[in-house]
Amino acid sequence: MKIQLDSKTALVCGSTQGIGKAIAMQFAACGANIILMARNEEKLKACLLELPNNGQQNHSYLVADFSDNNSVKAAVKQLNNQVNILVNNTGGPPAGQAIDANTEAYFSAFSTHLINNQILAQAVVEGMKSMLFGRIINIISTSVKVPLKNLGVSNTIRGAVGNWSKTLANELAPYNITVNNILPGATETERLGAIIDNKSKNQGVNKSDVTLEMLEEIPMNRFGKPEEPAYAAAFLASEFAAYITGTNIVVDGGRTPCL
Repeated sequence: MKIQLDSKTALVCGSTQGIGKAIAMQFAACGANIILMARNEEKLKACLLELPNNGQQNHSYLVADFSDNNSVKAAVKQLNNQVNILVNNTGGPPAGQAIDANTEAYFSAFSTHLINNQILAQAVVEGMKSMLFGRIINIISTSVKVPLKNLGVSNTIRGAVGNWSKTLANELAPYNITVNNILPGATETERLGAIIDNKSKNQGVNKSDVTLEMLEEIPMNRFGKPEEPAYAAAFLASEFAAYITGTNIVVDGGRTPCL
């Protein structure tokens, strides 16, 4: 089974680092045209040069600051109904207990994640309908299934995004548009480093001790690599996943304690 995304165009958000970049690289390796989206133009330019290109692919980028909905709205105006695949991927809210978070933290996270996802989906869905092919893939978190400790705001907002995507999947299924979620576990990204740093400071213990504690929760006894959720995304973007929609794909080494 060889995944080929030739002639497809994928808009990949948060694609200058971590899981987003790994997805963009994997999609490009499968033959897709890539539109990178992030806020740092210099990083976007650098990432653009790294994307595999078979000589017939057309890669580009859009600059958008996901802390500003108007910035995202302005960026998507440059799209011309050519996007077949949308990958919603945004860095999670800061760590902390739910009860300690101020209301602005919830408003901000809701806007950054769910509202921007809605803006992006609305920008591409008409083109997908006209092509009778579409894939919307949301990179969320295993907290959609089981809330994670000390990630109160993130747990709350991720759950909202999960239910939004299920609703969207049901609405768009008649147009051959699938909507699915990838739920990465602890993955070797900058966010994981920040979580470890935060736990270390709050608990007054060494980072190595925090790391060992986190690894003990993972049956495979290692952190994930960004490429691993990217492989799942490539499958969901392909024709092989045409009958899979409205579901969660967990990529966490077995950590989540439920099916």
